[in-house]
Amino acid sequence: MTDEITIDDPRVLRAIAHPVRMRILDEFDTHGAQRAADVAAALDIPANQASFHLRQLAKYGLVVEAPEEARDGRDRVWRRADVDLKLDSKRLGETPGGQAALDVFMARWIGQAHELIDRVASPHKREGTTATTTHETLRLTRDEARELADELSQVVRRWNERARGRSGGVRYEVLAVVAPGPDDERDAEPSTEEA
Repeated sequence: MTDEITIDDPRVLRAIAHPVRMRILDEFDTHGAQRAADVAAALDIPANQASFHLRQLAKYGLVVEAPEEARDGRDRVWRRADVDLKLDSKRLGETPGGQAALDVFMARWIGQAHELIDRVASPHKREGTTATTTHETLRLTRDEARELADELSQVVRRWNERARGRSGGVRYEVLAVVAPGPDDERDAEPSTEEA
């Protein structure tokens, strides 16, 4: 069962927004449970730095220990917590330091999205791999848009679980965005939850 964490605390957002921690979370998504030494080798950082960042992520419930994966009582193995993260940008914006943390997080996220789209759009960067895009325009209610976003997340999560820890293959990134079109940014229709 996946829990939901609503991020309304700037400290949690800063913990996630750190570029090394974002890469650590990606490593767990791709490879599953790992030791600090595994994370350090994958990211080419010192083991003590990997341990520090893992402890920071654990402090906010984003990674947890996986003793079932340990070789013995001294072996410390970590995995990503089974949580969905939801950003409460309104509350963050009202919290001291929240808007600054949100700005940093969004700038990093947008940068990653731009870099991914650039790779897909540049034939020489995707040569020899399968890169595909889908762009559709749909007319949806707010509730239907949420349902579609949830379904897309479930599909990606299912594929992630299927492929996690697999040796071989190429690491693919998936970016799915469900948002009102440029002429409908106000998303004025109330959801049935708010009506």
